[in-house]
Amino acid sequence: MTDQIPVTMTVNGKQVRRFVDPRLLLIHFLREDLSLTGAHIGCETSHCGACTVDLDGMSVKSCTMFAAQADGAAITTIEGMANADGTLSVLQESFRQMHGLQCGYCTPGMIMRASVLLRENPDPSDDEVRAGISGNLCRCTGYQNIVKAVRHAAATINGRPHQEAAE
Repeated sequence: MTDQIPVTMTVNGKQVRRFVDPRLLLIHFLREDLSLTGAHIGCETSHCGACTVDLDGMSVKSCTMFAAQADGAAITTIEGMANADGTLSVLQESFRQMHGLQCGYCTPGMIMRASVLLRENPDPSDDEVRAGISGNLCRCTGYQNIVKAVRHAAATINGRPHQEAAE
């Protein structure tokens, strides 16, 4: 049995303290220890992005990061994206409205990556969205509606009419 080590982090605005196995992956910590199952386990090699979370403002693929490496960090998962009243965030609502999902498996990771993209570039072009989400794979949509959803969210956040984002 491996000695457990203490970790403290803020997850979706709440401080969490646990003892973990030093080899426990962040995705398993989130899903199994904290019951936050929105981030999905896809490839476990960081290729698909289904496990993407926000860690201190950066997109991180949680399947290749140890929970111990997140000690002291602030993490946001898809569960933490909703508004305080429980309604969907602008980005989540845009994915719904613009049909940016089909099976939904990639959607949490895609939304988490898109949220960081929009913080880095509040008004991305189609090509910039495609480049920004290139580390997240979708097997269903062909990406066009995902791009539309991100552009729609950007337009909403920037106070522009929505039809500009749907072009």
